[in-house]
Amino acid sequence: MGTAAPKRVARKAESSTTLRVLARVGYAANGVVHLLIGVIVIVIAFGGKGASDQSGAFMAIAAAPLGFVALWALAVALCALGIWHALEGVLARDPDGDAKGSAKKWGRRVSEWGQSLIFIVLGIVAGAVALGARVDSEESAETASRGVLLLPGGPVILGILGVGIGIGGVSFVVMGALRSFKKKLSIPANPVRTVVTALGVFGFIAKGVALTIVGFLTVVAAAKVDASNAGGLDGAIQALLGIAYGPLLVGLVGVGFIAYSVFCLFRARYARL
Repeated sequence: MGTAAPKRVARKAESSTTLRVLARVGYAANGVVHLLIGVIVIVIAFGGKGASDQSGAFMAIAAAPLGFVALWALAVALCALGIWHALEGVLARDPDGDAKGSAKKWGRRVSEWGQSLIFIVLGIVAGAVALGARVDSEESAETASRGVLLLPGGPVILGILGVGIGIGGVSFVVMGALRSFKKKLSIPANPVRTVVTALGVFGFIAKGVALTIVGFLTVVAAAKVDASNAGGLDGAIQALLGIAYGPLLVGLVGVGFIAYSVFCLFRARYARL
């Protein structure tokens, strides 16, 4: 009885045509953001400058004519997509009715609510940039890490967070390698399926590599109790540049992000909602 009412509300909200349309637009918006990130990453690979993360993408949009209008549209669409994933988490079911089924249900809930948080935060950042804020993700990551380190048990908390991000990155790589992302799509059996699958494999693996590096940097910051070692996506790209064949690897990641962006555009059309 206690969970029936929230599920009824979630099911009713999820059946809204408006929310479904906005969620699809949200996938397309996510594609636009990743396209800009990919382009910036490739520019960096060739020696250029730029913030190779979501804030850099939003700042690039803000610099365009009527960019604030586009940013508000992105903000609404991304928040709507976040709400959709939150509802999916509420509606997650126990497929087996036993301990294993319960673990699957809560695993899906954690995944859906994690994605919900990410998209809503991105929407809020897009809105903030539309209002004129200048967002520095690297500085924000360091500031947040510094705040966590000051808490009792802060290094442990930050380390767990880093491991969580790393696991998220590995899960992206696995989803790409196993093509499990196809379960979330309804693609007709034609050449489009081959193209979307190839884009998904390359894009998921590239994004997974970048997230895994972010997680590693966070763990290093926790181990050294030094927030300056933490970083976001831009920090991961800079870390890649510092190793052998760094520019080549960064270029491949950039191309991967562009592939993922095109995949997101297809997902906007074929996602199972």
